[in-house]
Amino acid sequence: MDWKLIFHNNSELLEGPVYDTIHNFLYFVSILDGMAYCMDLNTKEIVSIKLNSPVGCIFVSGKKTVLAASKNGFYQIDFNTGKNNFAFQLDIPDTVRYNDGTLDPLGRYLIGTMGYPQVKDRIGKVYSYHRGNYNVLIEGTTISNGLAFSKDGNTLYFIDTPTKKVAKYKYDIKSGSATFDSNVIEFNGDGMPDGMCMDEEGMLWIAEWGGGQVSKWDPKNGKIINQIELPCRNVSSCCLDNLGNLFVTTAKSDSPQDILGGGLFYVNLVKN
Repeated sequence: MDWKLIFHNNSELLEGPVYDTIHNFLYFVSILDGMAYCMDLNTKEIVSIKLNSPVGCIFVSGKKTVLAASKNGFYQIDFNTGKNNFAFQLDIPDTVRYNDGTLDPLGRYLIGTMGYPQVKDRIGKVYSYHRGNYNVLIEGTTISNGLAFSKDGNTLYFIDTPTKKVAKYKYDIKSGSATFDSNVIEFNGDGMPDGMCMDEEGMLWIAEWGGGQVSKWDPKNGKIINQIELPCRNVSSCCLDNLGNLFVTTAKSDSPQDILGGGLFYVNLVKN
């Protein structure tokens, strides 16, 4: 597969790519810098806004407007004006920060937490927030990462990275509740599952932290279908555009040869 580096500014931990399917914008974050980015994929212009604490992920709300989850709360960001405003905060301990998140089919915000500044076992949770109310979907997580829904919205796939597994939950769209079903994918190599997304065929694309690749899996049988190697060790997350191609975020590693870690890549999966 052909990959291309499309952004690199010495970020330690680039994460959370989200593609706006309507307006052709890409959003992503540099977690530890508290930076949120908007890339116009037509003009290649990039606009950034800095928040006052680590920012875990972004939810698209409109044209060049997003909701960003920072440690100090959720902020509405308008990349048109460069302004950001506090929106709300959940009742989370000071010892955690937000990490990965997604929207459910009815627009609820699903977001996980993890220990900060130190990672600690099983102090994280996955929350659901909607119209001023929130509840806990999953408890006892360590590094809450990838969240992806099946096409019918009745199944939620979730990654708690240190488990090296992808868990399947039965999801009640009406009530917004999740019930553990089974572990459907297990990683046995060097890579640990991080962020993920689902393609139009219902296959999961999973970024491998420490594995230097993005891998494609069938959640129905737990088998790997494809592997795409990237020129850096820590691959953090991925999303698909309207063409079926991948945007992939990465992070720095300890290797002196890893000069592209912390970059954003575009991977051509479909020949146009």
